[in-house]
Amino acid sequence: MPVLLPTSRSRGRTGATRAGTGGHAVIIAGGGPTGLMLAAELALAQVDVAIVERRADHALVGTRAGGLHARSIEILDQRGVADRFLREGQIAQLAGFAWTRLDISDLPTRHAYGLALRQNHIERILADWVAELAVPIYRSTEVTGFAQDEAGVDVTLSSGQALRADYLVGCDGGRSLVRKAAGIDFAGSDPTLSNLMAEVEMSQEPAWGLRQDALGFHGLSKAESGRVLVVVTEATLARTGEPGLRDLSEALVAVYRTDFDLKNPAWISRFTDAARQAASYRKGRVLLAGDAAHIHHSVGGQGLNTGVQDAVNLGWKLAQVVKGISPQNLLDTYHAERHPVAARVLRNTRAQIALLRRAEDGLNAARDIVSELLAMDEPRKHLGATMSGLDIRYDCGEGHPLLGRRMPDLDLIVDDGPARLFTLLHGARGVLINFGEAQNFDIAPWTNRISAINASYDGAWELPAIGEVSAPDAVLVRPDGHVAWVGDKSESGLTEAMTTWFGPAAAA
Repeated sequence: MPVLLPTSRSRGRTGATRAGTGGHAVIIAGGGPTGLMLAAELALAQVDVAIVERRADHALVGTRAGGLHARSIEILDQRGVADRFLREGQIAQLAGFAWTRLDISDLPTRHAYGLALRQNHIERILADWVAELAVPIYRSTEVTGFAQDEAGVDVTLSSGQALRADYLVGCDGGRSLVRKAAGIDFAGSDPTLSNLMAEVEMSQEPAWGLRQDALGFHGLSKAESGRVLVVVTEATLARTGEPGLRDLSEALVAVYRTDFDLKNPAWISRFTDAARQAASYRKGRVLLAGDAAHIHHSVGGQGLNTGVQDAVNLGWKLAQVVKGISPQNLLDTYHAERHPVAARVLRNTRAQIALLRRAEDGLNAARDIVSELLAMDEPRKHLGATMSGLDIRYDCGEGHPLLGRRMPDLDLIVDDGPARLFTLLHGARGVLINFGEAQNFDIAPWTNRISAINASYDGAWELPAIGEVSAPDAVLVRPDGHVAWVGDKSESGLTEAMTTWFGPAAAA
């Protein structure tokens, strides 16, 4: 059998194993949005990372995810690539709860909106970025097995090739082989409804718009291709596997009494409201991210966004562990921080499906009451921040409201002149910002991991779902944009925070 070679080579990366000796520091199973984002994060940290992807290229059949929420756009902005996505998508108010739109345009963020952009375009743009970062991709193959020991992981590919890695990350979807082979439980609920989604042509004029009935919820709209985008609830859960034109026709007839003479499907897919989450996001040297770690119904459009945010939380931590900067227990904070976030997503998608499931008097009344509540400012802002990912808080201790939350993209004045705060995060490094009188923090043992600047900011400090907060004297911002320390001139707690998140002090 011929040896399969990656499509590009990484350069100047670090790790215990190296390309050319049959391995990489990190192997990512799956090259969807989560895997690509994680690869980019690791490459920015100069880690030798490779992707194993079963597809021959990043062409994607089907619509799948339909956009990016505000926090995901912020994350891309933190890396200096948001404009690539904004140029191709359509700015819109995407956040919604059970078909009630949530206008987030007054939330305190530079990106107080969503971006309507289909997953095939999101993947293509991410793949182009990853190619610029020279990440090798083993295409037309997939991970079929692995064995881990105390020093690393031996990974077997469907091509017959074997690779050695320090760590393996499963970004291989809801049916993740990596998760199953690792023996990680995927607990949750079985499906109660089944939806078909398709992009087709119709000879007859469709009944445009959304509809609810005794079966569930349905919709017919125009796809960007000019075809008809169909979402229809099936009358039974008995059908599984790959759906065909007959399945779609019968489902449409059951709802609309006609299939509108549908023909020439570009694709047809089936999805359910099954909701499951990995009991652990890590087992030894094997980690999970994205759909491999959590699945749920697509209502609310949170799946892709949650996966991308998983990758950004994990990437810098894994890089520090691979480089020997931080101990392995830093990886435990990945599960501790991201597992509750996905659990909350599963909870709100279950709630939305419960409201949308049937056109019954009780559910109609409940939907009306929810819509009334979401017309009020405080409930709208609260749920809008939740659905768009702007209110996420990690446990970084007690104290200032900024602790653990995403740092606002402030317009700063630094020594070189005006600068947006997010530009300080483009290199995926931590940054210590002093807002008081100019001073030099004692960070000499961490200077290869953290940048320190003096800055001034003249404006209100306001957080989504929280409101205005007091101005801090100084903040330590992690590479993922979350605040790890808020302090004053005394520097109390700074050394402990730097040690926790950026490893022990380097020897002089």
